[in-house]
Parts: sequence; structure tokens; C-alpha cells
Amino acid sequence: MPVRLRMAMHGRRHNRIFHLVAINQRTRRDAKPMELLGIYDPALKLGDTHKTVKWSVDRIKYWLGVGALPSKSVVKLLECGGVLPPDSKYHPKVSGPKSGAASSKDSSSSLPSSSGMTSAAS
Repeated sequence: MPVRLRMAMHGRRHNRIFHLVAINQRTRRDAKPMELLGIYDPALKLGDTHKTVKWSVDRIKYWLGVGALPSKSVVKLLECGGVLPPDSKYHPKVSGPKSGAASSKDSSSSLPSSSGMTSAAS
């Protein structure tokens, strides 16, 4: 059974809280999770300067150790909290164009245009 670490949304509109949960990836967003790992409250309370996150680091590391895949938003949250390093294997990598593909694209695009120009000029 593939397990994901993801956020489940709870609370009223404009007053949401998010539960960090370990859940079967085939179930809906707010389904009953296997385990509640943390609570993230993005709303600032009166007098607070930081958003509130309460989590169990040991249990998060356990689930990551047994193969659970975190979602993109969970990866960002865990990196900000210091649970995951910024260059972790879960961090989405920016994939730029490959050098081999760019050179073959340039050579293929120059061949038809040059051959087209010579045939049109003849």
C-alpha cells in the first residue's frame, strides 16, 4: 500500500488548519489517515509573529524511513522546519534543457532552413 505524507484541510472557510498526515495515496484528501503527524495553523493569532506548526519529528522520520513519499507542500514545510535538508531527495529538482538535446535541436533546425533557402534561391 503506497503511503504519502500530505496535508488534510480542516476548519471553516477563512479559518483553515492543516493536519500533516500519513495516508494511503489512493484515498481522498480528508479521508481518515493512518496517523496524524502534525498540525499546521497558517493564521496569525493576535500578538503572534509566526505561524504555528506542531509535529512529531520522530514519527515523520519513521514514515520517511519506511518509504512514504511527501507531497510538494509537505516537503516545503519540512525544509522550513529543519526536518529535511534543502537538498533532500524529495526536493523537486529544476530540470533544464539537456546539452545534447539543445545541440541536436540547433543542428536539425539549421539543416532544413538552409536547404530550404538554397532551393528557393535556385
